[in-house]
Amino acid sequence: MKSLFNKSILFVFGLSAVSCVDNSKPNYQYMPNMYETVSYEPYGEYDIFENGQEAKLPAEGSVPRGWKPYDYEDSNEGYAAAKAELENPLPYTEDNLAAGRQLYTIYCAVCHGDSGDGQGILVEREKFLGVPSYDSRDITEGSTYHVQYHGLNAMGSYASQTSIEERWQITHYVMSLREELLGNPEREFEDEMETLTPSVDTENDITEGTVSGGGSEQENQNEE
Repeated sequence: MKSLFNKSILFVFGLSAVSCVDNSKPNYQYMPNMYETVSYEPYGEYDIFENGQEAKLPAEGSVPRGWKPYDYEDSNEGYAAAKAELENPLPYTEDNLAAGRQLYTIYCAVCHGDSGDGQGILVEREKFLGVPSYDSRDITEGSTYHVQYHGLNAMGSYASQTSIEERWQITHYVMSLREELLGNPEREFEDEMETLTPSVDTENDITEGTVSGGGSEQENQNEE
């Protein structure tokens, strides 16, 4: 009984201690560095910065790390030039085709269909109409990549979702679907040793693109 009484006294005392509050003063903080960062907050106000704002615009002419310019403009002329000049710098290997198929399933099949016949699930549900079959269009590796990069008509750009390498892998798969729809023989795989490696030459080929008449590629953007 005495033990219960003592516990009750301690409980009341503890409750009274934690219930005392002064609204004019900040409360005690437990592990304050969990919400008071040592670094500057992007949109915080600090006297050390001009206008008191930490977030600043990047220097004029600066570009994101890893980004490479893409010389074909989002215009009819740019599309025609890319269609005629751009060639896939990635070798046609089983690995690249498999990667292209996986990416195509993620980004493209919902509209273009698993076989590239333009009968994706959104078309079947009449969310989008008029998506053409790949065998009904005179597409090339260059035009396929260009449309992934810039978008075309109702199709938006996928440049922010995929890298250069991924867009070219998708291009391989799109062209393989087209050949299958046309009833053409399956393309033979190229030497596996020619596939993408960390070598500088190969990286430059992919980031700058393989072009028949000039132009350069970029490192990080999206496909069809």
